[in-house]
Amino acid sequence: MIKTAIIGYGYWGPNIVRNFNAHPEIKVLKICDISNKRLNIAKGSHPDIDTTMDPNNIFSDKDIDLIAIVTPVFAHHELAKKSLLNGKHIFVEKPFTSTSDQAKELIDIAEKKNLTIMVDHTFLFTSAVKKIKELVNDGTLGNLFYYDSVRVNLGLFQHDINVIWDLAPHDISIMNHLIKDLKPVSVNAIGSQHFGRKLEDVAYLHVKFENDFIGNFHVNWLSPVKIRHTMIAGDKKMLLWNDLASDEKIKIYDKGVDVKTREGVHNLLVAYRSGDMWSPQIANIEALKLETEYLVECINSGARPINDGIEGLKVVRILEASEKSIKNGGKEIILNN
Repeated sequence: MIKTAIIGYGYWGPNIVRNFNAHPEIKVLKICDISNKRLNIAKGSHPDIDTTMDPNNIFSDKDIDLIAIVTPVFAHHELAKKSLLNGKHIFVEKPFTSTSDQAKELIDIAEKKNLTIMVDHTFLFTSAVKKIKELVNDGTLGNLFYYDSVRVNLGLFQHDINVIWDLAPHDISIMNHLIKDLKPVSVNAIGSQHFGRKLEDVAYLHVKFENDFIGNFHVNWLSPVKIRHTMIAGDKKMLLWNDLASDEKIKIYDKGVDVKTREGVHNLLVAYRSGDMWSPQIANIEALKLETEYLVECINSGARPINDGIEGLKVVRILEASEKSIKNGGKEIILNN
C-alpha cells in the first residue's frame, strides 16, 4: 500500500485525490492547503482523510511514502525538495519547476535517494496521444516535418504565470513524447500582455529541432472560442487531432508532396498527393486514472517514468527560453542541451 498526501486542494487537487483514492494500492492519509475554505470542502468530500494547513506535518510523517504537489508553480521546488529530503516519492503538477536549475537539483536529490519523480503531464495518458504515439512509432506518418498546435480559450487567467507557462506545457510535453530522439536547437517567442498584469495572455512559440523538425504553439487566454487542435505532418501521412471532438478526434490524411527527382522540385503543383482520410477508434478512459495506475507501477517496480523529472526539465528549458525570447523582442534563443 502506497500511503499518500496531497499538498494543494484547488482546481486540480480534488481530481488527484479522487483518482488516488480509487486505486486499491493507494491510501490518501492527508490533504494540505493554505486555505481553510478549501480544507472544509475537502473534509466534506473526504471525511476520513486528515487535513492540515502546515505541510511540515506531511514531511515529518514517516508513514507517508508519496507526496502529490498540486500548487502554483512558484511553490513546487521548495515543497518537492523537502519531500525528497524526507524520503518521499513525488508527483508534481506541470510545469515541474520555475527554473531549469531547480529541476536539476530535484532530479539529483531523487537519484541519490533512489526516489521516483513523476511530473503530471496528464495528456500523455489520453487515448488520443497513445494512438498518435503508436502511429509515429509504427511509421504510419513517416519522417515527421512539424508539430503545430492551437490551445486557446477565454481564461482561465493565472495570477503568477503567463499563458505560455500555463498552457504550453501540455503540448510541449506531448511533442517531446512523440519525437523522443530529436533535440531542440532554439526557441523564438512573441507575446502580448493586456490589462496591466505584466503577464502575457496571448503568445506564439516556435521551437526549432535538429533534422529540420519544428514545433509551433499558439496559446491564448483571450479567444472567443475554445480550440484544441494539433496538426502533425510526415512524409507519408498527415494527422489532425481535435481534442474537443466527440468522435473522430484523430483524422489521418493520405496527403503530401512527392518529390522523387531534382526536376520534381520545379513541378510541385503536379506532385501533390491526395488520398483517403480515416479515423481510428479512440477509447474513452480518464487519463488521470491511467496515469495513477502507471505511477503505482513505477513506484513498485522502480522503473523510470516516461514523465519523469528529466522530461519535466526538458519542458521547463523551452518555457524559460520562450520567456527570454519574448523579453528580447522575439530573439532566437539557443538551447544548450
